[in-house]
This record gives sequence, structure tokens and C-alpha cells, in this order.
Amino acid sequence: MTVQDISIEQFDYPLDESKIAKYPLQQRDKAKLLFFDGKRIEDKIFSDLPDILDRDTLLVCNDTKVVTARLFFKKPTGSVIEIFCLEPLRPNDFQLSFAQSERVIWKCLVGNNKKWKEGTLSQSKKINGEIVTLKADRQESVNESWVVEFSWDKGLSFAEVMQNFGVIPLPPYLNRESEESDKTDYQTVYAHFDGSVAAPTAGLHFTDKTFADLKSKNIKTDFVTLHVGAGTFKPVTSEKIGDHSMHTEKISIPESVVEDLLDYSDKEIVCVGTTSVRTIESLYWYGVKLVEKEKSETKIYKTGNECPKFDSEFLIPQWYPYQTHEKVSVKESLSAVLKYLRQEGLDYLSGQTRLIIAPSYQYRIVKGIVTNFHQPKSTLLLLVSAMIGEDWKRVYSHALSNDYRFLSYGDCCLFKMRK
Repeated sequence: MTVQDISIEQFDYPLDESKIAKYPLQQRDKAKLLFFDGKRIEDKIFSDLPDILDRDTLLVCNDTKVVTARLFFKKPTGSVIEIFCLEPLRPNDFQLSFAQSERVIWKCLVGNNKKWKEGTLSQSKKINGEIVTLKADRQESVNESWVVEFSWDKGLSFAEVMQNFGVIPLPPYLNRESEESDKTDYQTVYAHFDGSVAAPTAGLHFTDKTFADLKSKNIKTDFVTLHVGAGTFKPVTSEKIGDHSMHTEKISIPESVVEDLLDYSDKEIVCVGTTSVRTIESLYWYGVKLVEKEKSETKIYKTGNECPKFDSEFLIPQWYPYQTHEKVSVKESLSAVLKYLRQEGLDYLSGQTRLIIAPSYQYRIVKGIVTNFHQPKSTLLLLVSAMIGEDWKRVYSHALSNDYRFLSYGDCCLFKMRK
């Protein structure tokens, strides 16, 4: 049976509403931590993490920042239209878009769309002592989303506009409206680059003291960026996972992180959250693309055949790792990436990934993960199963029986691959 033939029903479990944490704990690092090393389960507290990790571990976090991506406009008729900003189209770079001072175009979801028959939506708010007006014009539809142009006055950046007009997009399974406290609670303490519509929730447990304790244990921390899209909330509704379409997410990895990954390739590399895992594993597969490209070009050069065009774009398709590839070591892959960055004079690598990590996937770089408890039948649970196998059922059963809090604002786990 291939990975595409796996039934999603195998990844279902009973999750009662009472097990879902609606709010975070007042002290982030006092959340429960379930530690599973491939053999035994231990109940810990998150503040124990620096003592559990091996010395000389490299810990990789996702420093994306959640944007207040939900905008509400009220029509003269009284109807409320919700516009959920997904990703920038013009300019198509998050940071460039947030820096604009007059207008931008985004791909958006539109709630109550039938009531928005035509015309421009607008709303005004007092910001820095001046009345600022934000307008929205709906353009063409794209699959289940819409292209929307936003325009405003007074020379504010779009980041300032969203911060003042928008609302934090809490996960739908929390079944409550966003509150003022969520603007802080639903961000990691190391959030830096605007762009996500959902928090990398495993990182919500970290505090400044956590990082100080990690440093004292000789545990190095690095940061990559994956902007989490709304697709992260999309359950697998198809019977087989092969029929599920993964969403595309933008990632960015500094050159210094690639160097550290290479240095730690024979040691422990642990990722904080599924987003960091997918970023780091996608990096390995991009290195494979570069290695295969170079070998093919060398072979063609030696035989004198015409050289076809090879794609150097950093875009990892959903099922790319499950195809047949030459065996490429982690060091060979990361060295190829570093070579490419230096040839191009780049300080960081930017790209996109649709990588799905599911049972039968062989982790190349990542040896462990800090993560929360995930929804039934989710791609996130598939990723966990790929690391610890059928033991996920034993782990989740233990958590349900021992009052662990589930999902975004809940408790967390540390899973390490069996040595």
C-alpha cells in the first residue's frame, strides 16, 4: 500500500469539546509537557524542556507573526461582510505589501459574500488623532477565494491599517470571538515577521526565561520563517490522504541557519512546531533538487547532448519526497544549498512548500519535535505519526486520560525519534 492509499479514518480519535483549551494558561511555561522518546511516556512541565533536551542540541523555531487578518465592513443595509486576508498578490511579498502606504491587492475569503452584490465597502476609524478611511473593492474570484483591492488615506502603512482595523483570526474550533488579550496571547514571544493567519502554536509556551535556560544548557536556538496559511485548519475530508490537496506556504531560511544545520547534522536537531519541521525538511528536498540538477548537467556536458532547462525554483510539491530520487546525504544536500546561496550572493533562501509529511516518510534532518495536540484527521497528526508511528494512539490516549489540554491554547509534547 502506498502513502496515498492510507485511509484518514486511521487517524481519528474522540476529542470532546471539554478537552479543547479555549484560553491559554496565565504562565506560558507552566503548561503540561508530555515527553515521549519512542519507548516511555513521562509527564513533565514545559519549563522542564531545557533539562530534557540533550546538551548541544539545535532547536529551530518559526518566527512568523500573526496578522490581524479579519476585517469587518458594515453595509448601509446593516449586513456585515467579513474579509479574511490570506496572502498578498500585488505586491506579492508579505513585507513589501505591509509597507505600502496607499493600496494593496490580496487574495481573501469573503464571508456573507452574497450580500456584497456590488460597490465599494468602506469604514473609518480614528488613528493617531486622524480619521482614516479603509476601502475594499472586490475583483475576480479565484477558486474559493476572491481578489480584493484595499485602499486607504493618511499615508499609514498597510501593517498599521491591519493592526487598527483588523481582528486576530482565532482557529474556528475555539468557538469564540477574538478578544483584546488574544493579540498578545496568540503570538509567540519571538514573533518577528508579519504574515501568518494562524500562530505556530507550539511556540506559545516559550518565555524569555526558557531561552535563557536553553542557552545555559548549551542548547542553540535558530529561527526560520513559514507564514501559516488558512489551510492549516482544513481537515482531511477525502477517504484517502492521496486525494487531499495540501496548501502552499511561503518559507524563508537565513544562510546562517543552513550553516548551523550542517554543523549539527550529526547531532540532535529538534523543531518547535509542525511548521518548522516542514520548513527544515523542505530545505533538505530543495538541496536534493540542486544535487540532481548538477549531476544531470554534468552528465549531459560529458555526453555532449543538448542541455534541457532545469528548475532551480524553491518549490517543494506535495508528494515530491515519495518519488524516486538518488540517495543524497543531509550533508550533501545542505552543502548544495550553501553553494547556491553563495553563488547567488543571497543571505537567505526564500521559497514555497506543499510538502505533506505522512506515515512512510523518512525524516532526513529533524530528530525531534515540540508540538501541541492536534485535531483528529488532520495533516498535523499525520506528521506526528510519521515520527512516532502507531504510538501516537498510545500517547494521545494517555493525554486524554490525564487531563491534558488540547489544540492551539493547550498543552504540548516533546517527541524524539527512537535511536
